[in-house]
Amino acid sequence: MKTIEIKLYKFSELSKEAKQKAITELCDINVNYDWRESSYEDAKNIGLKITGFDLDREGYCNGEFLLSANEVCQNIFNEHGEMCETYKTAESFMEEWQPVFNEYMRTEEGEDELLKLENDFLKSILKNYYILLSGEYDYRGSEKAIIETIETNEYDFTEDGKLY
Repeated sequence: MKTIEIKLYKFSELSKEAKQKAITELCDINVNYDWRESSYEDAKNIGLKITGFDLDREGYCNGEFLLSANEVCQNIFNEHGEMCETYKTAESFMEEWQPVFNEYMRTEEGEDELLKLENDFLKSILKNYYILLSGEYDYRGSEKAIIETIETNEYDFTEDGKLY
């Protein structure tokens, strides 16, 4: 049996080159699991089911309403702050939708326009979530976020920046 001693370092103790190697080696540490779950859960809470998204070439977020567009809008008003893009999208939707809905209730005309407005609202909300997911992914992959994760978890490294 042979005993080997290895000197380990905290991230802050590494040389500049070793820190850069550690960051490069751990570049996917914040996105190699279900990091998007909180955004999916937030969407579900307002009545939107995200069925998929792609941040690469195609750049999309797909989904469907679990509730009526009007209920989703009301949930956004209740759950999201006024500075949130989804809130602003919901406000715009309601400004357009409410008069058409009122006219529809009075005359039973405008159903096609209501459906178009609701479909446009869905597309806009999904775009808001795409931007949110994209920003979250970018942040999680940033050097700052990687370093925060390394330091929070108190990882140990070899002198050359290799995770131990």
